[in-house]
Amino acid sequence: MTPQEIAERSAAAMWSKDVAAHAAGMELTRIAPGQATMTMPVRDDMLNGHSICHGGYIFTLADTAFAYACNSHNALVVAQENTITFLAPGKHGELLTAVADEISLTGRSGVYDVLVTGEDGRKVALFRGLSRQIKGQHFEETDQ
Repeated sequence: MTPQEIAERSAAAMWSKDVAAHAAGMELTRIAPGQATMTMPVRDDMLNGHSICHGGYIFTLADTAFAYACNSHNALVVAQENTITFLAPGKHGELLTAVADEISLTGRSGVYDVLVTGEDGRKVALFRGLSRQIKGQHFEETDQ
């Protein structure tokens, strides 16, 4: 299997069980080794008391893109530590996009950066995730 095929198959295995991403209306729009792009519409039920997207939803979008990027190598990977910096509000009705990129993967530890943008291209949030590989795979690889 090519690295791209492994990434696609790993993502499919996760997506089939990802209740949280489905509930938030997220879509996985791109997957590649060490990379993932997710989108999420800002719905009425995601607005806070300022009528902007609640930061927890923005964090969830970024964290989900991070999860797919770090799980794209057919190893089970979990978050070890995450940080987020909010730069601009998510607006009601817009589609937010989170692009995750692998910065470093050494042994069982990885570093990933995620940029969340609004429909107009403005930077909404910067997220950094540290990952840790655990035992297991998304699917059994064969030599065929």
